[in-house]
Amino acid sequence: MPDIRPTVGSSALVLNATYEPLCVVSVRRATILLLTAKAECVSDGDGILHSAHQTVPVPSVVRLTRYVKVPYRTHVGLSRRAIFARDGGRCAYCRGSAETIDHVFPRSRGGLHAWDNVVAACAKCNHSKGDKTPAELGWRLHAAPAAPRGVAWRVLGHRTPDPRWMDWLDLPAAPLEAEAA
Repeated sequence: MPDIRPTVGSSALVLNATYEPLCVVSVRRATILLLTAKAECVSDGDGILHSAHQTVPVPSVVRLTRYVKVPYRTHVGLSRRAIFARDGGRCAYCRGSAETIDHVFPRSRGGLHAWDNVVAACAKCNHSKGDKTPAELGWRLHAAPAAPRGVAWRVLGHRTPDPRWMDWLDLPAAPLEAEAA
């Protein structure tokens, strides 16, 4: 068995037999798929994995040898990291660097914890806003909050995609901007 130690950014994109993106897995899992002949390497990553009898390039993109029918979730899970990724790490009110999340219509007044009511915000704006709505303060949102859509969000979630995956993800020029620190 090859010596597979996790490294920073050690993940691989898995494609179905039809080259449709399915998910992102660890390099370890991708290598096991290759060694068991359940997948073939489409694009190599950085480095080489060594075992006593074999040398394998680190996979970046693998394609399954058999078609797998996968029922997809119809929604993207709501998380703090996903909100920061959707909003590009910027405050929805002043476009400064975001540090917190804010409910546009406050939860204390019946607002929901849902994609269309949660935005990234800087600490100053979040504190100033308090238990009020943006309309009550005369503020406006730079973009209406909504649930993210598309194959990239379904496959990647909040992850920043590897540039070698772009041919298979159909992403626009500036995909899933910065992640929150």
